[in-house]
Amino acid sequence: MDTTQQPLEARDLSYDVFAKACPSRGTLEHVTGRWGGLTLGALHEGSLRFNELRRRVDGVSEKMLSQTLQALERDGLVHREAQPTNPPRVDYELTPLGHEVAERLLGLIHFVEGRMDDVLAARERYDMTRGAR
Repeated sequence: MDTTQQPLEARDLSYDVFAKACPSRGTLEHVTGRWGGLTLGALHEGSLRFNELRRRVDGVSEKMLSQTLQALERDGLVHREAQPTNPPRVDYELTPLGHEVAERLLGLIHFVEGRMDDVLAARERYDMTRGAR
């Protein structure tokens, strides 16, 4: 029987992201990919409509944002609420699980931002030594 059709309590709940077939790997890719991480970080600030989110996540295309939101919604990290108005209004917000993930992700984002002087200096040293060869 396919494990996705088994009751939750009957499934083997030991996940290993380093195993090729582990479903956690896909979720990790959704969360840590460029657009997923930025989308989660932006939604941590509060509920946003699609175009507000697109402006906040500078550089993302409409297609990529749509795909990213669908993946995050499927993983249970984002909630999409469509209002039956004319024109339709769609709001996106983090679920409680999404908030937990975003908190951890923002810790990493803030750490990296705070250490960018070190990163840029390391890049310069690397480029100088590689360029000298």
